[in-house]
Amino acid sequence: MLARPHRLVRGSDYRMVVRRGRRYGGPRLVVSVLDTGEQRPVRFGFIVSKQVGNAVTRNTVRRRLKDACARQLPLPDGVDIVIRALPSAAEAPFVDLLSDLGRAVDRGVR
Repeated sequence: MLARPHRLVRGSDYRMVVRRGRRYGGPRLVVSVLDTGEQRPVRFGFIVSKQVGNAVTRNTVRRRLKDACARQLPLPDGVDIVIRALPSAAEAPFVDLLSDLGRAVDRGVR
């Protein structure tokens, strides 16, 4: 799982990344990436709406995305990433979520 320093927790941080960051879309995820230039660890945030499914499904998708993000580390300092799950993420195999996330992070960060 992701340690506390690697998580976005404030709503203002989410809004800043979604509004000012570069957006990369795919069939299952929309990833917003913002390089803040600060000297701190990369942070991830997750948006999983009710369109994805019921509470059990949403939490499962969120846990799978957190694991996929932990596998992306290490990344450059000062980067904030917000991942919005689309409804198709609920039925997607973990390997597909991992590849979609990896592709978006590679395009946005590296």
